[in-house]
Amino acid sequence: MKKFVCIFSFLGLLSCNSQLPSIASQPLKTNENTSYTIAFGSCNNQKIKNELWPEINKNNPSVWIWGGDNVYSDTNDMEFLKSNYTIQKQDLEYLKFIEGKIILGTWDDHDYGANDAGEEYAHKKESQQLFLDFLDTPKDAPERSREGVYSSKTIEVDGNKIKIIVLDTRYFRIALTKDPNSKKRFKPNKFGEGTILGQAQWEWLSKELYNSDAQFHVIVSSIQFLSNKHGFETWGNFPHEVEKLEQLLVSSKAKGAFIISGDRHIATFSSKNVAGLSYPLVDFTASGLTHTYTAFSGEENPYVQGEVVKEINFGLLKFDFANHKVQMEIRGKENKVLQSYTQTYSEN
Repeated sequence: MKKFVCIFSFLGLLSCNSQLPSIASQPLKTNENTSYTIAFGSCNNQKIKNELWPEINKNNPSVWIWGGDNVYSDTNDMEFLKSNYTIQKQDLEYLKFIEGKIILGTWDDHDYGANDAGEEYAHKKESQQLFLDFLDTPKDAPERSREGVYSSKTIEVDGNKIKIIVLDTRYFRIALTKDPNSKKRFKPNKFGEGTILGQAQWEWLSKELYNSDAQFHVIVSSIQFLSNKHGFETWGNFPHEVEKLEQLLVSSKAKGAFIISGDRHIATFSSKNVAGLSYPLVDFTASGLTHTYTAFSGEENPYVQGEVVKEINFGLLKFDFANHKVQMEIRGKENKVLQSYTQTYSEN
């Protein structure tokens, strides 16, 4: 990716990310209907006014999920990184927005510490603690004492359960393979070569899915899972890891699972029929809270649904427990619906 100073000319080359803390199941009261709303977003430059906080709040979400690049701070200076988190945490509109909400999230490269960085980043342990401070993660939380910011949280609403599984696609990810023979930045690694999540996180994820009785599973990934042809960061650069997650969803029989992602400075829906999975796998990308890839003119995506949005945006998830479906919405300025997609899941 380009460095931060190039954001305004080549926004599409940037990526974003973020991660979250985990806690046990927490019963919550809901409104007098069968719905529950979660909002999420990514790519938030702390030095650009975020116009969307009041618009997101109009939807009364109970949960906010940071999807990565929650601040921009490519650096080896941890005091500089800390100061940028402080700028965001002192934003009055943000402080008003988060009142009474559950705040979760993951990181991406620009808040992790370096553009397109993975396991090789030298300050990842220190950066992890600053990120967890940003989320107000308790000092005794598991994320404080283990490597990586992955976590989970189960939310119970009138006997219904939503499990939010936040992945860390940075801490353990091996180096990407550059593509010298095309205009694309990266190309897929040879099948079986390298990892995104690392062994410990894969083992944890397997337990989280196999031991879950939730009706819905929201899997948070800072980078896109399904869109795999654009040549930037994507799970598609590790095709064996894509296959591994798909097969884990099949074997664990996880109900109502889908992925939310960020990083790209555009928003879009992707959907894929996975062999053995009883429902289409959706990847909902919402990216560009403060700035977007305004020059976007199209790219290959075999799984795309609808039109790609290049305006500043956030994502909404509206869970309908009675009808076993999720209404997914890309919204922007003035809370305008820019694209929507509904996925219905079987009751069993």
